[in-house]
Amino acid sequence: MYFSRKCKITFISHGATIYSEEGRFSDNPNYPPLSDSGTEETENLVKYLKTRAVKNDVIYSSPAVRTQQSAQMISKLFKQDYEIVDELTSRKCGSWNGLTYSQILTKYPDGISEILASLESDNSDSGENTVVFIKRIKKVIEELVEKNDGNRIIIVTHPDVIQAAICAALDISADKMLKIYIRTGSVTQISYFENWASLVYCDHVPL
Repeated sequence: MYFSRKCKITFISHGATIYSEEGRFSDNPNYPPLSDSGTEETENLVKYLKTRAVKNDVIYSSPAVRTQQSAQMISKLFKQDYEIVDELTSRKCGSWNGLTYSQILTKYPDGISEILASLESDNSDSGENTVVFIKRIKKVIEELVEKNDGNRIIIVTHPDVIQAAICAALDISADKMLKIYIRTGSVTQISYFENWASLVYCDHVPL
């Protein structure tokens, strides 16, 4: 049937870090870890999942320390281990890694406009281009959906990975990705059907 759901994914955005609190770009898998506020955000997410009685068959996590820390807390709730998906890394930042938005504008004044104007070009400063990033995330999500036909799964990952997943699911053009606001410590849910997908809710932050 047209409305027969293949898979439902609950995307969990990892808790805050000192970099996210300072607005820094980061693709480093080992640093930074969750901050105290990031741990609190994830604890609130765990309470939300428990209160909403969210069900799942498998928990996946990106390989970064901050995502695994968040996944460990969620795994305790469901009393099951999580699996690491190596391909679910955040967008490669190139020489922008560790810089704030204002620092990028100062050091690379044309950087942001170049990304928006030429999404398919390779820029050694900004790293992985947006179109390639979305295609990469789309491929791994499609593989997980096929692997989990009929299942409900949780993916603990990065805000930009969730932005890319939304673009891929809803056929949103790459130049709109940065307009999709995903906060740390938030939850987004997408239902996947045979030939289409539906955004159930987005960027919900439990209080």
